[in-house]
Amino acid sequence: MTHPAALPSLVYCDESGNILDFPELGMAGMAHGRYLEPALEDLIELPPGSDFFTLPGRLPVGIDPLSSEPLLLEQDPRYPGRKIYGVAAFMAPAHTSTLTAAYQTQDNGPLLPLFAYTAVGWHDGKFWAAGFRSDDDCRQDFTQFDQQRIDKRTARALKHYRDNRLIQHLGICCLTYRCPAARNYFLERWEAPLPTSPGCNARCLGCISLQASECCPSTQERLQFTPSVREVVEVGVAHLDSAERPVVSFGQGCEGEPLLQADLLESSIKEMRRLTTRGTINCNTNASRPESIARLREAGLDSIRVSLNSARGTFYHNYYRPRDYGFSEVRNSILAMKQAGGFVSLNYFILPGFTDSEQETEAFLKLIAETGPDFIQLRNLNIDPEWYLAEIGSTATSAACGIREWLARIKAAFPSLRFGYYNPCLNP
Repeated sequence: MTHPAALPSLVYCDESGNILDFPELGMAGMAHGRYLEPALEDLIELPPGSDFFTLPGRLPVGIDPLSSEPLLLEQDPRYPGRKIYGVAAFMAPAHTSTLTAAYQTQDNGPLLPLFAYTAVGWHDGKFWAAGFRSDDDCRQDFTQFDQQRIDKRTARALKHYRDNRLIQHLGICCLTYRCPAARNYFLERWEAPLPTSPGCNARCLGCISLQASECCPSTQERLQFTPSVREVVEVGVAHLDSAERPVVSFGQGCEGEPLLQADLLESSIKEMRRLTTRGTINCNTNASRPESIARLREAGLDSIRVSLNSARGTFYHNYYRPRDYGFSEVRNSILAMKQAGGFVSLNYFILPGFTDSEQETEAFLKLIAETGPDFIQLRNLNIDPEWYLAEIGSTATSAACGIREWLARIKAAFPSLRFGYYNPCLNP
């Protein structure tokens, strides 16, 4: 992995939407409101397939090369008096952020949409981002998707399965939202989605499929129906039987909580396993119902992925805002799956400055020791970081150690624990 030879320069967005660099200041990053100069080993070339976001109502912050102190860039250096905005990178899948973009929010700064905002700079003709590749799996890499082939395969499947509402829904996910999992389903490879639940028993601050009108807009629409066992099995069995390294997963971004459809999942899993023993059946879940987890494991569920923003109950509750469960149920669900011989991934939302704080790290180490998960997925938290920290009530009470050092500490404490970004196929 290559790193820049020197600190990249600050980048900003002008009034016309152009992204420009300002060599007089180095790039800065932010962690829980603290401005930091990135270490060169924390920077990688911006991965192909990444996007740029301008940050409305937010002025960029850079590093003074003489003092190494943060400095605010308040106007366009080329045209004094003209407005400028901060810039962030939205890194391609399988990459984890080590610093968020550095900016100062103005009084008119709107709430940012539900994406991750990684620090980015410019050096030697390239953009550099604060992060690292956290999974070598290429399943969602930019280079793996040929849009003409996707369009052709999707149109053929939608025509052939006109009476399967789930496949028709996945067609919208694929063609309208360009969901990587839906695209891979129609390309008949790797991990395929099995959305089943229009309802949820949490009211997450960062829900990407359903938000109150006064909140940040959802990035996609939620499933509007409950599929039948036949519809689920028709998708699942064909994929498990034919795909390379096949995984089918309940619990997608376009639905609520799949455990609310435990009867449907149980019947579908039993039927899929009656028809094929190939591949991995997985459930992405908030783990709110331990008894349902136990039932589904007995039916043939191979793995669960439990999403967590924090290993501390207060911050967990303030983010998920659960309706009929608590953090103890989450913990008991992990234990139930492990006790039944199942595989458990923790989908741990990474936010620099919060995740790697001393208090959060200690809590996470304790949770791992008590529950024994098999795999940690290092996913960036897609949310306005300032709003998120205020809403969950987090104050920076201790200096963070840095995401790379945090990861090294977790690995040292649990040498057999695996790390990545995607749900693994357990029996390829």
